[in-house]
Amino acid sequence: MKAIKQKDPQNITVFYDGSCPLCASEISYYKRADTDHVLNLVDVSSKRFSGDDSVTRSDAMARFHVRLADGRQMSGARAFVELWRAVPGWRWLARLASLPGVVPLLEELYRLFLRMRPLIVRGFGKYQRFFGTSLTR
Repeated sequence: MKAIKQKDPQNITVFYDGSCPLCASEISYYKRADTDHVLNLVDVSSKRFSGDDSVTRSDAMARFHVRLADGRQMSGARAFVELWRAVPGWRWLARLASLPGVVPLLEELYRLFLRMRPLIVRGFGKYQRFFGTSLTR
């Protein structure tokens, strides 16, 4: 039986907060893992980003967003699943997230993370200053 070739991933625009050391470090990791060169990374903390018809700066700073090649936009856990689907080495996690009930659970965990983000970012900043590095190197 002939195996069906998986469709090549399409470009995905990733809106991230470059002023957040944890977020920037994580995006740096995804950038290195993006061997298919499908990620278009947009730092929403940059003065050059003013938003567009689909996402404002304040929305993008508050939650993680991605835009797929077909124009669909997602935020939160669904956005991470689409990012994982696009990046080699992370597709297994996107497949796991396709199981019933997983995305809603991930969304609840993401909302918890958002509430704790300031504390986590402070700790991450201290880690970087103490060790002079990031976790993704």
